[in-house]
Amino acid sequence: MSDRHEYRLRIDVFSVESLPMSRLAEYMTELARLLGEQERVHFSRLEPGSAVLVSSVENPAVPKVGERLHKVREGHGPKDAMQAYKALDTLLAKDNAIASLTAEGGAEIIAFPGRTRPKPMRYGPFREEGSLEGTVIRLGGRDESIPILLKDAEGAEYLCQTTVEISKQLASHYRGATVRVYGSGKWVREENGSWTLQQFDITRFEVIDDAPLMDVVAKLRAVEGSEWGKDAPLGDVLNLRREEGPLH
Repeated sequence: MSDRHEYRLRIDVFSVESLPMSRLAEYMTELARLLGEQERVHFSRLEPGSAVLVSSVENPAVPKVGERLHKVREGHGPKDAMQAYKALDTLLAKDNAIASLTAEGGAEIIAFPGRTRPKPMRYGPFREEGSLEGTVIRLGGRDESIPILLKDAEGAEYLCQTTVEISKQLASHYRGATVRVYGSGKWVREENGSWTLQQFDITRFEVIDDAPLMDVVAKLRAVEGSEWGKDAPLGDVLNLRREEGPLH
């Protein structure tokens, strides 16, 4: 009786001779992650014909590997195993290939759709009213629509445009106070599900008070006759900031 159990990953578009070594290494890395139990799972050999990566599993680890692969096939395997499955399928799609993982005896354990999986779609652009916050880091142009570049607190940059009149007003805040601009954005839904802003048309803006909270309170206390000369309850302070806008 053999002391090991074998799994075969068969890739349809490659032969042993045509599979690049660097690509082989990528497939082997993700296959090892998929199988798990890496101290007891070994690369055995490449078989001729279509490229077949043969892995052998030591008998003590066979039940755990088998259960792990079953859960991946059902779609609820461990996080690292599901990531490895997706990575393998992405490699196959890039290589215009499909593959199957089989156990001893030829039973298919997992099928990898690769090139046959549905192609992700890109949607848009869509128009939506909204607002952006950031610092003006670039503006200027010679046309009636003036390009504006905003940069938010996280470093993201947004390409905007506006009228000559509004651009003149924004120019006084160049690399200065944070502004909140209002208008209409042109959005695209990318293939990975994320949203990308292509352009934002500014119709109006307002300057956001970036002063620290304690500075605001100090100014209020300095006003003659103000009740803020005494200690203000925390709730009143927070309510004031909520009325002004988002907390900073």
